[in-house]
Amino acid sequence: MPEHQDRAVGASSDRTSDADLRAVADPAESRDLPRRIHTLGAAAIMIGIIVGSGIFQTPTEVAKHLGNPWLILLAWTLGGVVSFFGALTYAELAGMFPRSGGIYVFLYEGLGPAVAFVFGWTYLLVAKPAAAAGIATVFASHVNRLLGTEFDERLIVCVVLTLLTLINTFRVTLGEGVAMLLTAGKIGALVGIIVLGGLMRDRAEGRFEPAPAPTSLLLALAPVFAGVMWTYDGWSDVGSIAGEVKNPQRALPRVFLLGTAGVTLLYLGVNAVYLWMIPLEQMRAVPTVAPLVMERLLGPTAERVVTALVVVSTLGASHGSILTGARVTFGQARDGLLFRPLGRIHPRFQTPAVSLWVQLVLSCVAVMWFRGFGELTSGFVFTMWVFYALAAVGLIVLRKRRPDLPRPFRCWGYPLVPITFVVVAIGMIALEISGNPRRSLTWLVVLLAGAPMYLIWKRLQRRDVGRA
Repeated sequence: MPEHQDRAVGASSDRTSDADLRAVADPAESRDLPRRIHTLGAAAIMIGIIVGSGIFQTPTEVAKHLGNPWLILLAWTLGGVVSFFGALTYAELAGMFPRSGGIYVFLYEGLGPAVAFVFGWTYLLVAKPAAAAGIATVFASHVNRLLGTEFDERLIVCVVLTLLTLINTFRVTLGEGVAMLLTAGKIGALVGIIVLGGLMRDRAEGRFEPAPAPTSLLLALAPVFAGVMWTYDGWSDVGSIAGEVKNPQRALPRVFLLGTAGVTLLYLGVNAVYLWMIPLEQMRAVPTVAPLVMERLLGPTAERVVTALVVVSTLGASHGSILTGARVTFGQARDGLLFRPLGRIHPRFQTPAVSLWVQLVLSCVAVMWFRGFGELTSGFVFTMWVFYALAAVGLIVLRKRRPDLPRPFRCWGYPLVPITFVVVAIGMIALEISGNPRRSLTWLVVLLAGAPMYLIWKRLQRRDVGRA
């Protein structure tokens, strides 16, 4: 077992390990992946993960709970602010530790290997497979709707995840290019909605008119905020590819901050168009408001246009989720906290091929095991917000214990920003528990199972060292 794993905090300055020695004999054991991702590519990957199906579906759910359009825009603004606070926190961490793994690395350096192991265990078995499969499930349903077919959605999900995994196995630059193409399409579509809404504002029926709220504001907080934060989720994933980004100390803070701010502006613009064009009562009566808006703007072909937009958006989000997710498992395996093959680099393509394909298998299992989108996203939301909070706590710990570490970027508004983010994260966990207590208990058991697994792993590693 590498010596640095026994340290609770501050392993960054002394990371020589078994993996470093193996790298001399085998290129597949080199410490990290080659730096080939440009700043623009990293931004495309991040935005591509954030902008999925949520911006087309969540606004309707928010309208069902709030009766004032300005309150709705305030909810989306607050969601953007919370995400920006998280991005500020993670930008400092990514600048300090620019290697593959993202939140895993931040937890390892801030709170020690035990917490990092539990995160990696949960991420590998629950969070990432659930996220990838959940997004792809929405993709599959809209593919059937677009083509007028009735293919088994689980089969579509597994096929598309396999194709995306194959793309990401062939050099990260190919995955970067696909991400840039899909993200450009998504941004263009959202900007198009905003521009058309402005040019054709005379066709509006909503005009920001309020409507009676179905529930009290207090009761609306939980479902509204949960939906909004799910739609913003994905901003943290770019940290996972820190080991492959060129000039990461300069590029990553820019990507975190500008990417999150840019998505917030897009979401506010699109929601403003929705609320200006469509009355709240009509928004509440349909599964998604986007087709109604597009019908006002483009005519009777609107439904197919919106369906195509959701297909492109979810495909891009699935692609980015696959690309970044494998880097977390890869980073953990490099530190000796997961099975060694998961940390191997493909000798020709220079990608974490084993981690990619193991992730694919687990994602397909998640599709077959869980019943529908709700169960998949529930597992992701509960487990990830626990570790979002812990990573922010890790930043505070590092400020206290390791003030000497180089910090190319320092979190603005420290300590208020990370503390606020931690409080919101705890609130998100509480919302998920109150809404789905039985499912939350299941995810909690999976999460806590990581602790004894860590002890077992340490014992196995020590036995292997003793035999050597």
